[in-house]
Amino acid sequence: MVNIDGEIAAGYEPVREAFQANFDQHGELGAAFCLYRDGQKVVDLWGGVANAETGEAWDRDTLQLVFSTTKGTTAICALRLVERGELDLDAPVAEYWPEFKAEGKELIPVRWLLSHRSGLPIIERKMTPAEALDWQIVTAALAAEHPVWEPGTAHGYHALTYGWLVGEVVRRVDGRSLGQFFADEVASPLGLDFWIGLPEDQEPRVSRLTQAAPISLPEGVDVESLPQEVREMAEVFLDPDSLSMRALNITDPPIDWNAASTHRAEVPAANGICTARALAQMYAATIGDAGGVRLLAPETVMAATETQSEGRDRILLFPTRFGLGFMLNSTFSPLLGPRSFGHAGAGGSLGFADPDAGVGFGYVMNQMQQNLAGDPRTIGLIAAVRECLA
Repeated sequence: MVNIDGEIAAGYEPVREAFQANFDQHGELGAAFCLYRDGQKVVDLWGGVANAETGEAWDRDTLQLVFSTTKGTTAICALRLVERGELDLDAPVAEYWPEFKAEGKELIPVRWLLSHRSGLPIIERKMTPAEALDWQIVTAALAAEHPVWEPGTAHGYHALTYGWLVGEVVRRVDGRSLGQFFADEVASPLGLDFWIGLPEDQEPRVSRLTQAAPISLPEGVDVESLPQEVREMAEVFLDPDSLSMRALNITDPPIDWNAASTHRAEVPAANGICTARALAQMYAATIGDAGGVRLLAPETVMAATETQSEGRDRILLFPTRFGLGFMLNSTFSPLLGPRSFGHAGAGGSLGFADPDAGVGFGYVMNQMQQNLAGDPRTIGLIAAVRECLA
């Protein structure tokens, strides 16, 4: 049995049991989980190994890359500018970023960047990893890009481009990069171990990701034998040249997410690196005081969690639901309650807040599964939290 370290407040024992079950039943390798309630830390657990190759143990200070869980962090940065009156969600992006108006994009409002409605989920030409990690190159390419659907008429998950699009607007408005803005305005005031653009001296703390098995059909199963709806999805996700797969991977060869150079870059849709403790505290601070800081006003949270996009996603093909940069509770992204908001990351990580329960939730792990949301490990943890709150 994997040794679990950490602490829990009285009454939260089922959460520890669910965390243990992830190792026993769901193939967990190394992970951490933290829960805040009404601004106070009530669960802080970790266990397993940080590096499957060396056997290095996961400890209290292990860091983890959390993929799209980063998107909620980027949304918080943009919303802080909105609160200050420096960013208008309904103003054209080109008002802040003049080059963006190319290819008929002059009327796209900032709001559509945050809600995956701009029609810019891909960069037409495959970039090298080095190009994608160069802020000026990738944002210039997006400014010159033509939307792949009429902006505002549909939504589709901007898996990687979301971060550069929103991040460049933040940079144009404020002058600081998204990573520096986050460090100054969110991580530093709260004392978070959380970076978008990891300092070199923190690299030894980062756990090594173990990739999930590639998507494939079971042996002996032919695509043509599948039901029509399933067949259509299989054809899309097995085709590297489909719009969906091009949105999920914009480079050739793919980015190495374990590389120190990737960790040092700023990819505000996908390369946030943090502890579960930092993730939970950050979300707790969006809905109340957590460590003497509140990040967003109640009226901002209310506006940010109004549904902006809902229904079949042009990229993910499932029905998804988004507010202003946040995933909202849905069958695709099941969270704690109807007003929960946050973001899941490829492979399993998850951070969210629930204003009704006063909860900030943070889960990070290094064994990736083939999912973006609805991971059985987080479903079990959420169910345990719900039991404790009841």
